[in-house]
Amino acid sequence: MSAPSRLGRYPVRRRIGSGAFATVWLAYDEHLDSAVAIKVLADNWAGDHHIRQRFLEEGRFLRKVESPHVVTVYDAGELEDERPYLVMAYADQGTLADLIELSPLSRSQAVSVILQVGRGLTALHDRGVLHRDVKPANVLFRTVENGRGAHIVAMLGDLGLGKAMDMSSRLTMAGGTPSYVAPEQALGEGLDARADQFSLAALSYHLLTGRQPYAHASLAAAENPAPPAPMEIDNPAAEEVVLRGLAKDREDRFPDVASFTAALAEALGDEVDAAPAAWIPADPDLTRPAAGTEATGQASDPPSTASRGRRLRRWSWVAAAVLALLLGTGAGWALERTGTSESTVEDVEGLIEVTVPDAWTAQVDPEHWSPVEGRPEQPSLAAGTRSGWNSDDDPDEGVFVGILPGDKLPSRVPGHAACPVQRGPYFDENSEGDEMMTVFFSGCPGVDWMVERIIRVNHNQLLWVQIRSHERRVATRVMESVEALGF
Repeated sequence: MSAPSRLGRYPVRRRIGSGAFATVWLAYDEHLDSAVAIKVLADNWAGDHHIRQRFLEEGRFLRKVESPHVVTVYDAGELEDERPYLVMAYADQGTLADLIELSPLSRSQAVSVILQVGRGLTALHDRGVLHRDVKPANVLFRTVENGRGAHIVAMLGDLGLGKAMDMSSRLTMAGGTPSYVAPEQALGEGLDARADQFSLAALSYHLLTGRQPYAHASLAAAENPAPPAPMEIDNPAAEEVVLRGLAKDREDRFPDVASFTAALAEALGDEVDAAPAAWIPADPDLTRPAAGTEATGQASDPPSTASRGRRLRRWSWVAAAVLALLLGTGAGWALERTGTSESTVEDVEGLIEVTVPDAWTAQVDPEHWSPVEGRPEQPSLAAGTRSGWNSDDDPDEGVFVGILPGDKLPSRVPGHAACPVQRGPYFDENSEGDEMMTVFFSGCPGVDWMVERIIRVNHNQLLWVQIRSHERRVATRVMESVEALGF
């Protein structure tokens, strides 16, 4: 889907992400001079009354609450095709799930996040609303400016499963994320605020220990959980608080979330004052609206692949890879300067482009490669900090992009034994609707991060991207810049 020029009265900057029921766009409120996030119901659900009502209920639930720790809904509207949208606060610092993938939080930072999420839940509960899906991906971070400078605020978002307490007190449909959901919620029983307390306790266990208390594969597994492993955090009082919040019987938990967080703060004493620092750099063009589309509030037709190709991009991390890295040794290369810090390189045919830091252009190879011995060569492009950047014995930063023959994504990829942490493979779709798989590795020697992604670009071709980088955010930026033209 290409970016619409406007959604209602709001110029659109770019797409942030999407899920099964909605797409979220970064836009600009010209009246208030601020960035906003706009959540639009997916067009394939526009005619489903139940889903439409659930979408609107999320906005109503959020609107009921006035708390800096719950995502604010500023406005709501309807597009010309009758799809509803919600205009919300923009979380410029991403999610807790993204942050803890980079590195564990310090104990004081973890407690700061737990207390802020607890305040958000208490605000929801005070207005008679349950969240029902507290997990790292639904904790968002936003930069807030005040007289003391910029600081980071944690907010609860995504009330797609939210319910009014008088509805949740009766039997309801089971839902939630298995590793964080309360047993009574997994069983589909009537719920109260202690279900959200259980989820917050599970999140607390995760942040304080660096591991989840449970690894449930399904809601059925969450119906009767065994006691979690000891936390081993050198604070028996804090561990007792968290484990009480995780009690299987809700009667054994704290009476409410505020009591849980107060007990945890008391147990941890003075370790509660350091919020996470900003970790995503400010975007100087944050409020620049998209150009080249009609101001209709609808998504415009995508550009032709003959003229512009297909931009294979995604805001969130997903990842993939497949064969061993095979690079040609051609001497010629194309380089287009785009600024003092980044450059765009392309292969010899002009079919693949990627924007990289200038330091990654020390060794550029735009020649074809042979993904399968004895088969025709395919377009490819490599750029790195030096010759041999892609070797396993002496790696450095760089990117490789190549075309592979294939009609479907592989089910698994070769591992990198030297990298102690692997996440994935994760399967998803990019903004053009192409299937893709991503795997990422951290703690790698030489370069901390390795990301591999495979995208199915048509019925018989795949695009493989491998990135090695010292910083994940640099790898993300390079990954999002990859373009395959004319496939």
